[in-house]
Amino acid sequence: MKFHHVGVACQHIQEEIEQIRKIHEVTEISPIVYDEEQKAELCIINTAEGVTIELIAGEQVANLVKKRISYYHLCYETDDIHAEIDRLRNLGAFLVSEPKKAILFGNRQVAFLQVSYGLIELVQLK
Repeated sequence: MKFHHVGVACQHIQEEIEQIRKIHEVTEISPIVYDEEQKAELCIINTAEGVTIELIAGEQVANLVKKRISYYHLCYETDDIHAEIDRLRNLGAFLVSEPKKAILFGNRQVAFLQVSYGLIELVQLK
């Protein structure tokens, strides 16, 4: 697994982009997309510090936002999403979401697992 991004829950993506711009030098912002599979609006931001942030708004993160929790997940790229899911499950991870296409990542498959330190997303490398 290779670290890819941190997922941040927010109420409104455009407002969160403006808040992030006050703190970081933003070098790139993807279009905001709605992913029916994820039931969320999504956007990727890259910063000059080399940090990639995925902003997530909508039904998927509504309870977190209500509780003022913004941290959502860490994401890792993997060459073989199914093998990585099996490996993590054998280590005690719980599969939260089966692999499905993610519009934000060019329809590459993503899956979510709960591990000891929180929620992680796996994204298929190619």
